[in-house]
Amino acid sequence: MDLIRLGDVTITRVVEIDRSFFPTANMLPESTPESIAKHDSWLRPHFYDTATGDIGSRIQSYVVRTPRHTVLIDAGVGNDKHRADVPLWHMRNGTYLDDLAAAGVKPEAVDFVVLTHLHIDHVGWNTRLVNGRWVPTFPNAKYVIVGEEWEFWKRECKNNEETAVLIEDSVAPIVEAGRATLVDATFRIDDHLTFEPWPGHTPGHAAVRLKTSAGDAIFSGDLMHRVVQVAEPQWNSRFCGDGPQARKSREGFVERYADSGTLVCAAHFPRPGHIVTERGQRRFVAASV
Repeated sequence: MDLIRLGDVTITRVVEIDRSFFPTANMLPESTPESIAKHDSWLRPHFYDTATGDIGSRIQSYVVRTPRHTVLIDAGVGNDKHRADVPLWHMRNGTYLDDLAAAGVKPEAVDFVVLTHLHIDHVGWNTRLVNGRWVPTFPNAKYVIVGEEWEFWKRECKNNEETAVLIEDSVAPIVEAGRATLVDATFRIDDHLTFEPWPGHTPGHAAVRLKTSAGDAIFSGDLMHRVVQVAEPQWNSRFCGDGPQARKSREGFVERYADSGTLVCAAHFPRPGHIVTERGQRRFVAASV
């Protein structure tokens, strides 16, 4: 559990699952072992998991504490969810809420749950199972969702059983409870946090930009699944819905934030860090915490 302080704001990373179910070759089908190996000099050791023999990946949330609010960015896989296609996620009984508590966060103290998009591994802890019913995990929070994203998945669940299950157990209950706030992709969440649209992975995919007196951070959601995409932004993930648009967004993001000093907190990177340029090539450098 890392804690980063930027002026009067703190960022805490809470890891739910410390590896990916999908190896890099599967997650990034346009990659090759040879093209990945070209980047070994900076991928290792910070971004490589020796236990899996692969580039590291995490499923995690970020807790952002501003002077006024406690904000959770993305909500992981969740417990008790029927996810038969991914055994690692299926009917989990994990320690996520205990880990949040260890970070000093009780569910009732969260003011906003901000969702970069509505994929299955970002919405699971929106809800928890209580007496056979799915109820909001964070009962006092506003769940902030890009409206275009919600409308897309509502349509999708009519024709896709897996999506329908996801919406039924992890998204619809917060809407029905009146906890969801639908916004546009440039919405200002509070004095420090603003959505920033980067579509393609999903139609309403948005990063969350943090501005402080001591520097900026960007919570990039699923723009990139593996750190090697900083150097190879043309590679889409297997889950990018609109490949050409996702590639355009990723390339634009890397160009905008390279050498900017902005801390990049990606949903699946093993560590936050910075995009830098060395000898004309992009790479990712882990932040010291």
